[in-house]
Amino acid sequence: MATWADVQRVAAGFEGAEESTVYRVPAFKVRGKSLVWMSPHEQGALVTRADPDEVPLLIGSKPELYFTTPHYEGYAMVLTRLDRASEDDLRERIEDSYDLL
Repeated sequence: MATWADVQRVAAGFEGAEESTVYRVPAFKVRGKSLVWMSPHEQGALVTRADPDEVPLLIGSKPELYFTTPHYEGYAMVLTRLDRASEDDLRERIEDSYDLL
C-alpha cells in the first residue's frame, strides 16, 4: 500500500520536480507543469499523465490498480489507487508522466 509519502520520495528524484498543489491537493510539478497529484475528485487516487493510447491498456492490464472516471475521460491521464500500488507501480507511472511533460 503506497501513501503520499511514497509519492514524495519517488517524485522528488526526478530532475526539476518540486512539491506544490493543484486544485488545493498535494502535487509535484516540473517547470510549472503538473507531474503527479492527488485526485480532488476520487478519494485515495493519484493522477498521472498517460499516453492516450496507453490508458485503455493500463486499465485493461491492471483494473484493480488503474482506472478512469467520466471527469478524466478524454484527457491524457490515468488514476492509480494508492492503496493497491507498490513503489515500482508509482515509479513507473511517475516516470511515464515525466516523459510526457
